[in-house]
Amino acid sequence: MNNKVYDISGKKKIWFIISLALIVAIAVITVIKGVEIAIEFKGGTIISYSYEGDASIKDAQSEIEDLLKTPVVIQEGENLSNDSNSFSISFSYDTGLSVEDQTALTELLQEKFPDNKVELLDSNDVNPTSGKEFFLKCAIASILAAALIIIYIALRFKKISGWSAGVCAVIGLLHNLIFVFGTFVIMGYEINANFMAVILTILGYSVNDTIVIYDRIRENKNNMPKASVAELVNVSTSQSLRRSIRTSVTTISTMLIVSIVASIYHVSSILSFSIPMIVGMIAGTYASLCIASPLWVWWNERKSKSNKKKKK
Repeated sequence: MNNKVYDISGKKKIWFIISLALIVAIAVITVIKGVEIAIEFKGGTIISYSYEGDASIKDAQSEIEDLLKTPVVIQEGENLSNDSNSFSISFSYDTGLSVEDQTALTELLQEKFPDNKVELLDSNDVNPTSGKEFFLKCAIASILAAALIIIYIALRFKKISGWSAGVCAVIGLLHNLIFVFGTFVIMGYEINANFMAVILTILGYSVNDTIVIYDRIRENKNNMPKASVAELVNVSTSQSLRRSIRTSVTTISTMLIVSIVASIYHVSSILSFSIPMIVGMIAGTYASLCIASPLWVWWNERKSKSNKKKKK
């Protein structure tokens, strides 16, 4: 067990300022760069092709856009099963892509890359209604999860003002989700099914870390009945520090390996999951140690001061 006690709650203003500054930066970058919404959410067409050898498909982006008369998103990848390369072209198209336009697009690519044997794999029109329904269901699931987390923590940790602990835990989770969202925006990743998968994974990962610290606080409150709220949090987070960092490093290392392999094989769909996961796990560990618990200290200190004023 780590016997050294760090004054984490005493530096809560520093932690809050750091997080607030980064969140403001994310907001500014989001306004400047905008948010890429995947076709599966806003509706449109996705066409997939295979090709052989090396080719920079994105060099043909302007010609494709001229042909289709709409902005397109090109994602390149590699089929690991047969070592062939592939790419997808996605774009918003209210009426869908006609057979003539699809044929013209295929011919354009084959003429642009004559030595790469470009072949059409499939073409799918995505209904925006189904995408919006999926997004709405994920949002409802996240809100419901947050409500259940508050209720669970409130009931389990009654001895340490469970409701405030639950609310602070959810604020910490929201903090993590903002950083995940910021990663998608900064890296230029589309908001798609991967985004929702990362969000739901980070929700579970982060709340577990926070609950471990709350459990320590509850135990230490029995062992240290005269200790202040700040002292309880400092001791509890210091005891949990090594475990939290070790768990995070192990998981992040795995995601780093996945990211390296995905980069080598140009599998952007995996990168858009692993990179935000790494950021989310770092933010989650930081929030559990430096946001949720210090915020709970601030909440209880304010409540204590308010109660003293009422008594006077």
